[in-house]
Amino acid sequence: MANHFFATKPLSLLLEEMKGEKRLRRVLGPVTLTSLGVGCIIGAGIFVLTGVAAHDKTGPALILSFVLAGTACIFAALCYAEFASMVPIAGSAFTYAYATLGELIAWIIGWDLVLEYGVGAATVAHGWSAYFQDLIGIFGFKVAHAISQAPFDFNPDTGLLAVTGTVLDLPAIIITAVIAAILVKGIRESATFNTVMVIANLLIVLFAIVVGAFYINPANWHPFAPYGYTGISFFGKTILGQSGPGGEPLGMFAGAALIFFAYIGFDSVSTHAEEAKRPSRDVPIGIIASLVICTVLYLLVAGVLTGMVPSNKININAPVSNAFAQVGLSWAHPIVSFGILIGITTTLLVLMLSQPRILLAMSRDGLVPPSIFGAVHEKFRTPWKSTILTGIFVATLAGFLPLRVLAELVNIGTLLAFVIVCSAVLIMRKTHPNAERPFRAPFVPLVPILGILFCLLLMFSLPAENWLRLAVWLVIGLVIYFNYGRFHSVLARQRAAASAAKAVEEVVAVK
Repeated sequence: MANHFFATKPLSLLLEEMKGEKRLRRVLGPVTLTSLGVGCIIGAGIFVLTGVAAHDKTGPALILSFVLAGTACIFAALCYAEFASMVPIAGSAFTYAYATLGELIAWIIGWDLVLEYGVGAATVAHGWSAYFQDLIGIFGFKVAHAISQAPFDFNPDTGLLAVTGTVLDLPAIIITAVIAAILVKGIRESATFNTVMVIANLLIVLFAIVVGAFYINPANWHPFAPYGYTGISFFGKTILGQSGPGGEPLGMFAGAALIFFAYIGFDSVSTHAEEAKRPSRDVPIGIIASLVICTVLYLLVAGVLTGMVPSNKININAPVSNAFAQVGLSWAHPIVSFGILIGITTTLLVLMLSQPRILLAMSRDGLVPPSIFGAVHEKFRTPWKSTILTGIFVATLAGFLPLRVLAELVNIGTLLAFVIVCSAVLIMRKTHPNAERPFRAPFVPLVPILGILFCLLLMFSLPAENWLRLAVWLVIGLVIYFNYGRFHSVLARQRAAASAAKAVEEVVAVK
């Protein structure tokens, strides 16, 4: 039984799946893949997480937090690129783990990715709602208070949850439903829609950087690190640096752990390897190019934002547009707000585009019901049923959970996925040294080892509640696996059939 749990999926079998009828359509080139990554990375990091990280965790040292998180991502991205070029099918880290660490670990990471993308999309939908309300507020319109935000929020000053007096966040629910409808229509339409919005998004980001640079007050950068340069904890107990009222770590490392989700976009590129025209070349280009472009933009925006407004006055829900309002740029406020709204929409689209493809890969292996999660629309060639379910899941989270809770919950899942992928590269280099690798991560084993260490360090810099939420989520996943997945596993059935055939042969040989 234990051997079954850690049985790996042969590389040859993974590649054979590419010839099946349920394969997705190959329509994405390197530019489109890069735009998918940029669209996902740039919105979440710049427009949603900069405010809460600078305000609650780092101050102006947010700039260094982005450097730290980006460094960890460089190591992980190189490992992702190697795997994506070797196994160009849907599934991302789930597929890579199945090929190296076995079925049980693959299930854990697949279930973790469902959390990562679902909660990530909900986080971004919450940010979209905040910017939408900021934009219409400029013109004198206002969403009714009862449907303007989640019914409760986390107060960092007290470390406790507080009631907001609302019922739900209706704008977040509506935008989620609209994006789900677009995604059901087709990957080509979704990617084209994303590319157009990414171009507009980049123009707005550059506009914000150039115009905002003229309103930087260097005094706002002092003190540069009001919470310190550390903020490292171990399972919720701060061992190096300051801690907040609720015991959560504060400082540069804590900020890097919080904003790490901002870099999830390059992970999403790998989930679309099956839809790439030339995956062995195009996917590594998309992963690395999107990471480099967005890291540079992150550093510039973080510097401008914290220079324009004192960190303790940054608005956590709509930080960039509100900063322009605070320095008196009333003419630029609507331009920036509208552009940011476009940018966040692209992020939400890519996140909701990626989760159904993780579920599709899991359904192919029989670990989740293929009739639902493996259903590919005959006309649109999209995983339409799982896309609709993803929309419902994301809308529920976005409508009822606050930004601070969502942002911290998603990061630990992202970091765990990166640890698994870096570990998988080390294992695959040992078990399949001669396998074709169109792209090879450099300086192995140093690069994957550094990726593992950096990601673990940031995981330990997250509050204890994150570990508890992750544990609860994984327990739910294990219950599903042991009651459904292991009995319907395609690999397990194949092994059982092979064992039965061998037993028959032995009986015949004895006779």
